[in-house]
Amino acid sequence: MTTIDDNKDERHRTRMQRKKGVVDSQIIQATDTRGVIVVNTGNGKGKSSSGFGVVARALGHGMQVGIVQFIKGRGDTGEENFFRRFPDQVTYHVMGEGFTWETQDRERDIAKAQAAWEVARGMLRDPNIHLVLFDELNIALKLGYLDVATVIADLQQRPSMQHVVITGRGAPEALIEIADTVTEMNVVKHAFKAGVKAMPGVEF
Repeated sequence: MTTIDDNKDERHRTRMQRKKGVVDSQIIQATDTRGVIVVNTGNGKGKSSSGFGVVARALGHGMQVGIVQFIKGRGDTGEENFFRRFPDQVTYHVMGEGFTWETQDRERDIAKAQAAWEVARGMLRDPNIHLVLFDELNIALKLGYLDVATVIADLQQRPSMQHVVITGRGAPEALIEIADTVTEMNVVKHAFKAGVKAMPGVEF
């Protein structure tokens, strides 16, 4: 038994040594220092949650953060209640009136999205804001409420050290192309499908 365990330990050690060599090499080659664009998309839960997690991380580093929420309109979310406790570090704008199946008014939704982008554009021009979160922007782009080319141009003209996190299902291919990090979240199970109400602290 001891011999088998010793062999298993040695194989593990050898694998980890090889892996460390690969990771260390990648770290050495990663020499750029600049702001990045992160896109969280897909039909699974967690896109916005991940984005707000990055906001918390940025605040931990003493960074200034700007948040614009597209589409969403409710004012009782845990993230808003929490991050508004940091008015010296966080600029927070909820610019939607609710999901499109609730509003049922395309022209008004377009007007709200365009007004939200004007606020977002101001953040993208401010070098004192180190990270911006554009929550549910992908949906506004997918539905054609905003011009994708205009949004991309504004993103590419931002200050060189500013980070951008964009969430929402249906991210357009042109945005994925210019992003630095893209994660697609897929559904395995969701409590709502089993009849569980949206719960505070988990869903909002």
